[in-house]
Amino acid sequence: MNKQLVSILLILSFPLTSFAAPSQQGNLNLPSEKGSRIERITNDLGLNEAEKAKVEAIINEEKGKFKAIREEKRTRLQGVLTKDQMTKFDQIPQQSHHKPSATGEGGTNQ
Repeated sequence: MNKQLVSILLILSFPLTSFAAPSQQGNLNLPSEKGSRIERITNDLGLNEAEKAKVEAIINEEKGKFKAIREEKRTRLQGVLTKDQMTKFDQIPQQSHHKPSATGEGGTNQ
């Protein structure tokens, strides 16, 4: 159980580290850069091809699970919220990316 929990936490921390650490090009390593996260993990951890393939499969599987959870949440919310409320709810994540941070800097927390 503890080994599984540690594995899950480790996997879930990878996306967070990709936002926090700049990539080699000086830009943030955003998830939209296909393959860049896997390459960074491969380089940082010194993975061989077999390890890289397994890590990539785990990350892709988790992405699918998170997508399914988001879709289920949306379906359940649609059963509770009005169309107007749902429209406002959909805008909340977008607004949070544009709000200034506590330090007065705009954009996302880095």
